[in-house]
Amino acid sequence: MNSSSLSRRRFLALSAGTLAATTLARAYPLGLPLGLQLYSVRETLPKDFAGTLKQVGALGYKEVEAAGFYDHSAAEVKAALDAAGLSCVSAHYPLSVLKPTLDETIAYAKALGLGYIVCSSPMRQVPSKGYEPLTLDDWKWVAGQFNEIGAKVRAAGMGFAYHNHVAEFTAIDGTLPWELLAQNTDPAKVNFEMDCGWVEVAGADPVHYLKTYPKRIVMLHVKDFKEKKPPSVPLGTGAIDYAPIFKAARGAGVRHVFVEQEESVGPMVDALAIDAKYMAQFK
Repeated sequence: MNSSSLSRRRFLALSAGTLAATTLARAYPLGLPLGLQLYSVRETLPKDFAGTLKQVGALGYKEVEAAGFYDHSAAEVKAALDAAGLSCVSAHYPLSVLKPTLDETIAYAKALGLGYIVCSSPMRQVPSKGYEPLTLDDWKWVAGQFNEIGAKVRAAGMGFAYHNHVAEFTAIDGTLPWELLAQNTDPAKVNFEMDCGWVEVAGADPVHYLKTYPKRIVMLHVKDFKEKKPPSVPLGTGAIDYAPIFKAARGAGVRHVFVEQEESVGPMVDALAIDAKYMAQFK
């Protein structure tokens, strides 16, 4: 989103069109509020935190998931969210950050009123120089970390979940890391936020996992890709059909659905308006 390239008249026109579509729709997918992962607006959020949130709210989004708070206090974040008509229900943290700062993260999340703390990426048991993919032993260690973290988060009155990318659906010696995590974590402590877009990029089927793990998947990320390869494109302009995914999710325990727009050729606000309109078609 580049506010300098967006005139006030054009922004208001986009917002009005999106809100009109929102009003006509009986409900968004699964009858849940329209959500946005704020990583989508990572370029403008640190420059104009309150103003960016207001633009997000004007497009019809009601819930957000954070990917950084940019040194703002919980009180400052709550005030900006309230002014934008938004509710922050979840926040992302990589495991490398979550492990050493868990107590502080939980305290901040409680002050902000979050429902979930989400691990956005794993880490190797023994850090290495440069990038090396996780081994099965690493994934087993990660599962143990999740059980410990999930227990503390649950004791604080919130839920803990893990967000996937592609690696979780890429087999290692015949074993999918996703399956390993599901089998080695306690369902009472650890759930999943399934990023449907990355599942599709990996060549897997989100419908299968929603049907196989209907109670473990509590949140969804929704994004689209042309030919199921990065970069991401606005919803409805790529290769992913979300109709069967949302149909399968109706029988699952999904509580929040977040649009995530990782890249945009033009102003991000344009892509987010297209995303909101796409989501409004599902009832």
